[in-house]
Amino acid sequence: MITVAIAEDHQSLVDGINLLLKYEDDISVVGMANDGEALLEIVQKKQPQVVLTDIKMPKIDGIAATKLIKKEFPETKIIAFTMFNQRDAVSQMIAAGASGYLLKNSPLEEVLNAIKSVAEGNTFFDSGIDLSFLDEAAETTSKKPLLSKSEREILRYIGQGKSSSQIANLRFTAVSTVEKHRKNMMHKLGLSGKNELLRYALEQKYDF
Repeated sequence: MITVAIAEDHQSLVDGINLLLKYEDDISVVGMANDGEALLEIVQKKQPQVVLTDIKMPKIDGIAATKLIKKEFPETKIIAFTMFNQRDAVSQMIAAGASGYLLKNSPLEEVLNAIKSVAEGNTFFDSGIDLSFLDEAAETTSKKPLLSKSEREILRYIGQGKSSSQIANLRFTAVSTVEKHRKNMMHKLGLSGKNELLRYALEQKYDF
């Protein structure tokens, strides 16, 4: 049984969704709210598997409510149900932890499909939403180098077998600064051990 909570400030829409789900044998509506504050109370008491929420609501908006719910109940799946299809609204809800995003002009059957899909661990996005910006963001992130320019320069010196003192002299900086860069690189690369940076530098051909 999939337990669902609905948050929407228009009661007629809440009633319509509730009526749709009422006849589903594998879905149970455990709470309905007209504002974000009431939604949080329902989630805390009932801990539904899926939350269907509007973005623009009184007291606490859907984005803030999603963040709070995901922080306390990370397993809860959240679907945005809204009029807004702007990139900012979509990206903010995804960043907050939403698993789905539906527009209010979607057929009610689509709501049913979305609930079942996210309950199974999938994502579900309205076909009317342009998600190409997510691919662009992922591509930009993948192109961003893990190490900074200074860290890559120091790593080259490490690959050449130079000590922190020698590197500091070459870069006209303090030894403590070089050591700080070393620690940051170890953390970023998930390395531990005295000679791990040297080995990594040689493996990555940072010895030139």
